[in-house]
Amino acid sequence: MAEPRFHVAGIGNAIVDVLVHAEDELLARLGLTKGVMTLIDSAEAERIYASLPPGLECSGGSAANTIVGIASLGGKATYMGKVKDDQLGRVFAHDIKNAGATFETMAAADGPATARCFVLVTPDAQRTMLTYLGACIEFGPDDVDEAVIAGAMVTYLEGYLYDPPLAKQAFLKAAGVAHDAGREVSLSLSDPFCVDRHRSEFLELISGHVDILFSNDAEIQSLFSTDDFDQALRAVRGHAKVAAITRGPKGSVVVTDEDVIVVGCDPVDHVVDTTGAGDLYAAGFLHGYTQGRDLATCARLGGIAAAEIISHIGARPAQSLAKLAAAKLG
Repeated sequence: MAEPRFHVAGIGNAIVDVLVHAEDELLARLGLTKGVMTLIDSAEAERIYASLPPGLECSGGSAANTIVGIASLGGKATYMGKVKDDQLGRVFAHDIKNAGATFETMAAADGPATARCFVLVTPDAQRTMLTYLGACIEFGPDDVDEAVIAGAMVTYLEGYLYDPPLAKQAFLKAAGVAHDAGREVSLSLSDPFCVDRHRSEFLELISGHVDILFSNDAEIQSLFSTDDFDQALRAVRGHAKVAAITRGPKGSVVVTDEDVIVVGCDPVDHVVDTTGAGDLYAAGFLHGYTQGRDLATCARLGGIAAAEIISHIGARPAQSLAKLAAAKLG
């Protein structure tokens, strides 16, 4: 097998986040369900934007956050996601390259604007997201760079991207290219409502194409239609080689055919914003995995990266994760 060019190649929704502090009454007034992601159209995006207090605009997107985290840990990372050749599209491209990752997906000359996600952070640090996908829906098989996928140890797929039909074709193409090259494929379930929309397709995708599955406890229970976490753990065995499941302050659980590994969370003095916690957990885990670390250490790295991200506003690291991990792990 050829020497890998990248440790991880991520594919997902290229989004600019609008982060806003919000009270519960604002969520109620807008008719929003706390803690979930809701897809909105351009008209709704304009309505929501006009209803919000001033916020912070920064590049985001679940898989993009993971890729930036891997770069911060010292890994070689690349990203594929669709933006328009507009102001926000150029901001997105600049930010991810400036973070140390590569990004070469061709920007769209016309069509929908670059996507944006309104992230409403309530005083309990929960985040409620409203996403206008915009140009993201144009991402398809032609945007999958086969040479990049074949040169990456792991291709990481973002479950949020699975809504548009073209993206489903792109996922299958990327997974096929990766496995043909002897590489591995990872998937994040992203959101329990996302799982509800695609349960049977996700199960088929995982069983046939995914080696490393990322989920939180709500998502894995939704995937297997159960309220019993332990039952979901038993059910996931045999679907993917490795399943890494986060449980907030309870840490995470890693499941393989042979073992169940429980790892505690990394302590945080004050939780400010949970946006990106799962994204950065995946970053830490995949960085450890592609460096040949044991699964318990991979989970510990995931916890360290997640703890850093929830200690401040925003889903991108505020300090070098490589230095933080070295200090924590010795």
